[in-house]
Amino acid sequence: MKRRFRTTYLFAALTALCLLGGGIWALSGSSPVSRYAAAPETAKSPASPRQEQAGKPAMPVPPAASSAPALSRRVAEYHISVQLDPGTSTLTAAETVTWTHPGKNPVSDLYFHLYPNAFASDSTTFMKESGGKLRSDSMPQDGFGSITLTDVRTTDGVSLMHRMQYVQPDDGNPDDKTLIKIHLPQPVNGGESVTVKLRYEVRLPKIFARMGESGDFIMAGQWFPKLSVYEPAEARGRGEEGWNLHQYHGTSEFYSDFGIYSVAISVPANYTVGATGFPVKSPRIAGGRKIYQFYADDVHDFAWAASPDFVYAEKAYSSANVPGVRIKLYLDPLHKNLAERYFQAAEAALNAFSKWYGPYPYTTLSIVVPPKAGNGAGGMEYPTLITAFGAESGSADTSLERTVIHEIGHQFFYGMVASNEFEEAWLDESFTSYAEDRLMQKEYGIAPNLPLQANLVTKPMPLTLDTWKYGNANVYTQNVYIRGKLVLKDIEQQVGAKAMDTIMSSYARKYRFHHPGTADFQKIVEKVTKKSWQDYFDRYVYGGGAPDFTVEDITVSKSKKGGYESLTTVANKGSLYTGVSIKFTFANGSTLHKIWDGEGGKASFRLSSAAPLVSAEVDPGHEVLLENKHINNFRKAALPAAAVSRWTLSLTNAIETVLGIFVW
Repeated sequence: MKRRFRTTYLFAALTALCLLGGGIWALSGSSPVSRYAAAPETAKSPASPRQEQAGKPAMPVPPAASSAPALSRRVAEYHISVQLDPGTSTLTAAETVTWTHPGKNPVSDLYFHLYPNAFASDSTTFMKESGGKLRSDSMPQDGFGSITLTDVRTTDGVSLMHRMQYVQPDDGNPDDKTLIKIHLPQPVNGGESVTVKLRYEVRLPKIFARMGESGDFIMAGQWFPKLSVYEPAEARGRGEEGWNLHQYHGTSEFYSDFGIYSVAISVPANYTVGATGFPVKSPRIAGGRKIYQFYADDVHDFAWAASPDFVYAEKAYSSANVPGVRIKLYLDPLHKNLAERYFQAAEAALNAFSKWYGPYPYTTLSIVVPPKAGNGAGGMEYPTLITAFGAESGSADTSLERTVIHEIGHQFFYGMVASNEFEEAWLDESFTSYAEDRLMQKEYGIAPNLPLQANLVTKPMPLTLDTWKYGNANVYTQNVYIRGKLVLKDIEQQVGAKAMDTIMSSYARKYRFHHPGTADFQKIVEKVTKKSWQDYFDRYVYGGGAPDFTVEDITVSKSKKGGYESLTTVANKGSLYTGVSIKFTFANGSTLHKIWDGEGGKASFRLSSAAPLVSAEVDPGHEVLLENKHINNFRKAALPAAAVSRWTLSLTNAIETVLGIFVW
């Protein structure tokens, strides 16, 4: 998702607030010309293939090659013709895909993701793991969908239908058909290419998880047979080259290679289509249908949305950091008066993220606003196209801007850096959430309540787990969205904002279009800071570490020389964390701060004071963001009876109240 986890965590936050005794949770923290029209403006691009007027889509013909320099390796090239039949909720398509072997060893099989089959029955891996739910949306009754390959053959016309086999490398579930192996007539050597022609039919599910149909609204995300990623030996620390193969899981998102997409989309004449890339010419009407032709290169996916109800708006935007991009809005009618807010959020995101993480390299950015009933398709990102949350009313709070900013942030980390979201989802979700918080505070003055968010991480686990190994969506979200972001913020606190800016910028710019792994990010951190971070990453990234500070005991006695003596014992029952502050508060209102190096797991502090010690607190400023159990950080002293007064009790109660607001 790059989809936000609003409902689940709003409820969790409210519950936490009840337990904590109060507080407010915030999940964060040129002269463009506007134009409104019924269809997108044409953009210059390569010549488009001929599309048949009606009936079964013809095999697509590749357009002339683009003269633009390649930004990526372009391992895959897709040419697709697809026809939507709203009456039967089906897509009928023909696809020609060419794969160029990026490794060295001969390859005898191609693997394709068939993501729509995740919705084929209650027995698929996705449905079993998710329980038919994603975020706050559930599968409608009889909302199943699927994809069926009707023909697969070589360019020579040799059928490969008898050479296909569904595979389930993650769980062996025979009812899961989201990954298929096609055995080739002859091996493909390193550097060589192979082309396969496919025909297929997609029965669209009812929208509840990213793709499908809701009334007249269509969201075609992860809708076509898509090649798996073949990783060379050097990729993400692999020891040997090979296919990266995973099924579609309840919490997993996607991973695919960069390439070229040329897609013809045929819809009823009254429909408007928004898609990845840009239209190579104006849509044409033939036989009562409207045919669009889109083109995109240096992207690793292609998505589109269609509806007869879209209110279309667009703006040309440029800045010092954005050479020029056409922002396109496909609004649900309920949000037609909110166009400027969408534009403003998009412009802020494009400008800031291009400055921080490298220029946005594409000429278009499309924003699709689904209807309320299609909210399951909302809050999601695809290359050059994002979806906002479903329109529920004609007004909206700043979650409108937050969602747009978050999903545009994904254009940089999911879209260009393109991490493996099956295995290292934090490299996308955590990094995007970090960027989102920063921009929401800069642009809208909304700061995140990070200590309270840390309290929501009830089960810290390694950030590099395969997504389905978190056990459920709740634990996945705690770690991949919240805890991973807190790790980045914790690194920032240690190295300073300027160095962290350099780390994030260096990482995003160096690895755009390269599929990096966590170890690559660690190398950047170490290069910028000029020191090893291995122990830290072992504890908090590769491991599920969390410090757990506690004030174990306080004793106070009168001193023979007058005044008071106190002995305070503190401990860390969790992972090592150095340089934590301890605050001592005395009955006369004075305070004393000490720094504990954290070594040894336990320490005692003996103090002499004019007034008795009232309390001690570890990390009073809540700066250790990776601690998720703050309830034992504070302790009242066991005061001698003679020292207890109504005033000191009132002070102690006041301290408890303040701490309750922010911690408990």
